Amino acid sequence: MERLVINIPESKSSLVKQILKGLGVTIQQESKSNSSIYKKKLTKVTTWSDEDVNILEESKKAFGDFKPQQW
Repeated sequence: MERLVINIPESKSSLVKQILKGLGVTIQQESKSNSSIYKKKLTKVTTWSDEDVNILEESKKAFGDFKPQQW
């Protein structure tokens, strides 16, 4: 199946949709994104301090130095 995006003048929209539906075309509603919602979500993203990153780096190094026990 192929996806096709077309821009239809408002005055012809219902006619074109009727014709396409008659041909068996599935029509999806256009999803309109609201940029203000995304902006609000981005303002809630936390940042990591250098101290936080250092703890992660130390943990990574300690894990890399870990030696499995011999049986």
